[in-house]
Amino acid sequence: MSDYPLREKAADALLTHSGRPLCEVSGEALAAGKLRGADLRVHADTLRQQAGIASDGGYPQLAANLLRAAELTNVPNEEMLKIYESLRPERASYDELQRLADYLERNYSAKENAAFIREAAAVYRERNLLRR
Repeated sequence: MSDYPLREKAADALLTHSGRPLCEVSGEALAAGKLRGADLRVHADTLRQQAGIASDGGYPQLAANLLRAAELTNVPNEEMLKIYESLRPERASYDELQRLADYLERNYSAKENAAFIREAAAVYRERNLLRR
């Protein structure tokens, strides 16, 4: 965990979602209008680095969550909201969740998220939480 926290130990090597070096993101830059929305979003590589630190530190669940988050950094916000809505109990059928998993895997290479959604679909079916 020698690189933790990344912001303090490796800020020069970190990028925002837009590719801007994280060390250029500041309150002053924001106030001066030099930043845009993508400059304030996390880069997938940063999340993967954080996942490695979490895993090394003995936090496998946190590491898995960060890896899933890294896969979703290129998914547009509107789609994320639809995915979130679909995963709420009784909002989607088993087949719809399977198609959603396939879509994420095919279009965003989000294999971990696809597996997570497939697992959720199976649990929802077992617990009668699918849309009726």
